[in-house]
Amino acid sequence: MRQLTELTDSIKICVETEYIEQQSDPDDGKYLFTYTVTISNYGNDAATLASRHWIITDANGHRSEIQGKGVVGETPTIEPNTSFQYTSGTVLETPLGIMQGCYQMESVSGTKFDAPIKPFRLAVPGLIH
Repeated sequence: MRQLTELTDSIKICVETEYIEQQSDPDDGKYLFTYTVTISNYGNDAATLASRHWIITDANGHRSEIQGKGVVGETPTIEPNTSFQYTSGTVLETPLGIMQGCYQMESVSGTKFDAPIKPFRLAVPGLIH
């Protein structure tokens, strides 16, 4: 099981979020957020992002799950000491929410492993001090 831990630890995920006020409609319970994900491979082997699993929870406790192949229409292979970055978005019914999940990765040797995405906050600026 050591190899699996090493593979999981070699992939680091950083997320930056942004509230898109111009495309949101708070009166209608529509808050649009974008998130930019940077996936860095600090391991010795290339790894392919095969699929994703997101869990999105709004401030009312409404939870949705999204699963699918790749990200933004791609299944990128991330070479050692390189990164892959993409931007996507989600709409919440509340001005605050949390996203988390994991990417299902596969090393060049065929070993499959999960790269966890730690919970991150989606929040309208100024909402939380």
